[in-house]
Amino acid sequence: MEKVKVGIIGPGNIGLDLLHKVLRSEYLQPELIVNIFQSDGINYANKLGVPTSIEGISAILKKEDIQIVFDCTSASAHLTHAPLLKESGKFAIDLTPAAVGPYCVPAVNLSEDMLDLDNVNLVTCAGQATTPIVAAINAAADVEYAEVISSISSKSAGPGTRANIDEFTVTTKRALEDVGGADSAKVIIILNPAEPPIFMRNTIYTKVKNPDTHVITEAVNKMVETIKGYVPGFKLLLDPIIQDNIVTTVVQVQGLGDYLPVYSGNLDIINAAAIKIAETKAKKMLGGMAHV
Repeated sequence: MEKVKVGIIGPGNIGLDLLHKVLRSEYLQPELIVNIFQSDGINYANKLGVPTSIEGISAILKKEDIQIVFDCTSASAHLTHAPLLKESGKFAIDLTPAAVGPYCVPAVNLSEDMLDLDNVNLVTCAGQATTPIVAAINAAADVEYAEVISSISSKSAGPGTRANIDEFTVTTKRALEDVGGADSAKVIIILNPAEPPIFMRNTIYTKVKNPDTHVITEAVNKMVETIKGYVPGFKLLLDPIIQDNIVTTVVQVQGLGDYLPVYSGNLDIINAAAIKIAETKAKKMLGGMAHV
């Protein structure tokens, strides 16, 4: 079966876990993974038989057959990469909080129009996990305010995550408002050093105008099933609890354990969302129905 060739910038934790998911894909072929120096990640990719380069993005730009590029670096680096990828006609999937392109949360707003753009942003791991739930509650009950407390294992927070904490909270907040539909929002991230490491958990509080328990619960459960279609480890831990006009719910994300431990659900969900977007784009490129 014909596949679309893709490139990965950054062989860190996210990049290597993503690589495993690309290798498993029916529609994507890993053509090149790049870094700016020889690293353990580059060596790991070599052992898997995947072509590598330490010339950074320039190596990606030289390959005209690479049509989709995953940027797994940092917000500041993607600000440099984005215009270069656009000029070369490559579809960029940004896994940093840079937000050069619009936020894309597949369960909520992946559309034909989104696929026609040159750059889309994956928000953050918390954004991928909680924005769909807020969107579901908003559709059912009109969310005035959303507050998310995202707790992840300290061991699953690499240098990229730690260097982008401010961007993480601001970007996730905006996604809850712009994509999730909340009138206003707040986001808190907790790096939990507990042993054994915890799974990613997100507590979601929403203040709503129409607190109908049955309607809200039905909407949330339907959204959870949609997310599980591309994030198998996504789980609703707490059915919506409604007190007055405050809705409380908790979701958990367990990783697939492709490259990283299963407790790294925070990395797994952003990669799963990226693969969902890339495969949908690839199907369109190959002349099939996108099925967004």
